[in-house]
Amino acid sequence: MTMATLTASDGLTMDRIHRREKLFNRICAGVLIAFALIWLVPLLWAVDTAVKPNAETTRTTWLIDNPTLDAFTRTLRDTDMWSWYGASFIVSSLAAIGTVLVASMAAFALSRMRFRYKNIVFWAILAGIMIPGQVLIVPWFREFDALRLLNTYWAVILPQIPAAIAVFIFKQFFDGLPRDLEEAARMDGASFFRVYRRIVLPLARPAVAAVAIFTFVTTWNDLLWPLLVLSNPDLMTVPVGLATVQGAFGIRYADTMASAILGAIPLVAVFLLFQRQIVQGIAGSGLKG
Repeated sequence: MTMATLTASDGLTMDRIHRREKLFNRICAGVLIAFALIWLVPLLWAVDTAVKPNAETTRTTWLIDNPTLDAFTRTLRDTDMWSWYGASFIVSSLAAIGTVLVASMAAFALSRMRFRYKNIVFWAILAGIMIPGQVLIVPWFREFDALRLLNTYWAVILPQIPAAIAVFIFKQFFDGLPRDLEEAARMDGASFFRVYRRIVLPLARPAVAAVAIFTFVTTWNDLLWPLLVLSNPDLMTVPVGLATVQGAFGIRYADTMASAILGAIPLVAVFLLFQRQIVQGIAGSGLKG
């Protein structure tokens, strides 16, 4: 039975099928454009406000009579933005490295080792995804206060490392890897850790990139916890620094928007540079549905 016979028997023609496909594609395109505008319009408005003189920011118009970069210059000159950049880079990088190491080792053990109650342990780890970080703020604060780690980088870094979602991503990726190379290496006398370090981890580069980038971005954007544990201006990250100075800007909306844009520029650069690795990591981890 041909395709034409099937469509005819169902009361459909190829033209109607093509029309429906075009209609569906147009609806999808319209939805994507709508969501893109929802995301882009506030961003464009922030840029538009940042390049206006402060006297013109109260005008609700896109037109700029005298575009200027004075707001960016004042922000870089009058604040410790470069110091905040450095602190955020240190904290976010160390958190990303620690998360990749801890999560990948835990996921490799769950994927390859056989032990009692392994599934229960895995589901207990996944249960951590459902626990909001705000619930843990008081226990964390008391713990780091007892360890005398408040007002240090470690107080910001350590809570970011045990990420349940990272363990899940790595385990799903490891479960999909063929075990032939591992078995050959074990027959040659390679230890469990050597197999992980020399064979499995290099094959998991997409997952490593995805976890590292997401952890970097999450740590960079974190405000509440660093705001509670950091009081030294030399250790403040970008969100904390911006939160402490934006009140001093008063009604200088151009300076406020300029500082927000400067804080977001590194994250935009990270996504533009590593977007392929992010997609590959998610596609290979089983999150693609």
